[in-house]
Amino acid sequence: MSIEGAIQFGTAQVNLNPSPIRRDWILEGNPTARNKLLSSSADGTASTLIWDCTAGRFNWFYGVDETVYVIEGGVVVTDVAGTARRLWAGDTIFFPAGSRAEWHVEDYIRKIAFCRAPLPRPLVFARQGFRLIKRLMGRRGGAKAGPAMFQNN
Repeated sequence: MSIEGAIQFGTAQVNLNPSPIRRDWILEGNPTARNKLLSSSADGTASTLIWDCTAGRFNWFYGVDETVYVIEGGVVVTDVAGTARRLWAGDTIFFPAGSRAEWHVEDYIRKIAFCRAPLPRPLVFARQGFRLIKRLMGRRGGAKAGPAMFQNN
């Protein structure tokens, strides 16, 4: 039974499933990738995955915003401008939706990926407009209830 909004717990041991890299993306070697979906938001716009990959060189095309945290191993990531950066365990990197990067996994990498589907542009503008109106209305309405109101002075 699943309760909406309930906190979900996982385990330290995660069994990963095969997640082959598209053949036309592979530039060198025979990288073997695996992943496991750890969580996803109720609206389907955000997810967290664990992913690993063996040695190889390949392109990766990002359809969603992805923040990566390297857990183990490392990779050399090269952007479209040709700038290369080596990432090791403990490093983070952000790939915006629509970007591309070349990955060169020399031995092995294990990462956690925080993925988010960006909102359509009209929705972003509508949300910004709503926030602006809300701020302007808040200024006219006097003091707002916030953390400072609940502090003991």
